[in-house]
Amino acid sequence: MSGLSIQHVSKSFALDGRAVPALSDVSLALEAGQFGALIGPSGCGKSTLLRMVADVFSPTAGQILVDGAAPRQARLAHQIGFVFQEATLLPWRSVLDNVRLPLEMLGKKGGQATRSAEALVELVGLAGYEQARPSQLSGGMQQRCAIARALVASPKILLLDEPFGALDEVMRYRMNFELLRIRAETRTTALMVTHSIEEAVLMADRIFVFAAKPGRIVETVEVDLPRPRRLATMDDPRFNRTVDRVRRALFGQLPDALDHQAAPEALHG
Repeated sequence: MSGLSIQHVSKSFALDGRAVPALSDVSLALEAGQFGALIGPSGCGKSTLLRMVADVFSPTAGQILVDGAAPRQARLAHQIGFVFQEATLLPWRSVLDNVRLPLEMLGKKGGQATRSAEALVELVGLAGYEQARPSQLSGGMQQRCAIARALVASPKILLLDEPFGALDEVMRYRMNFELLRIRAETRTTALMVTHSIEEAVLMADRIFVFAAKPGRIVETVEVDLPRPRRLATMDDPRFNRTVDRVRRALFGQLPDALDHQAAPEALHG
């Protein structure tokens, strides 16, 4: 099975001698080349699920397959790319050296590795900044460099944990469209954690809405919007209907007495 398959996955952590459930019976699937988004309240296990796909944690129960292989096998084969909220670039290395770092870890050096890294640097719009240090880049440019680094080894899946959460709203939208453009070129399967409803609808093919305590999927929303996605996509009535559907799925997890207080914050992710 290509793409990503998560089958009846649960995860518990030990706390004071007892097992505390973080995720319960989570199942989802993405076909090769699809973009999925995880959205839900803080603490519902979205990032934990991402880290299980990346083989940082192991499930307590259930199975995860990345392009038909176990996460460990996919990780050892460098088939998983990960982008964090912070760019986590090495400050003493240039943009080009940061991007080609995964290739060096694979033992790939020389002209071909450099050309592959240069192609990704150009793809993410950083041509001319190859020798710049991270401190010389804006936050958005650093994230583009981190995305290039995550893609340079041609992973089967790209995992993104709130990659634009630290950016202002204008830069966040710009980075949304940059990522959409980059994925149109690479066709990498992607799974992103976000707290923004609009971002999830703009980016994803499928949105998995989580509830907490324990974390579980309460609704899967198919996004019926054509690609490529553009700014005008956000004026499409289907966009607004999908945003409303995701919002209702999220608000359905809130006590009625809190609806009037929580709604304004939830509207902005």
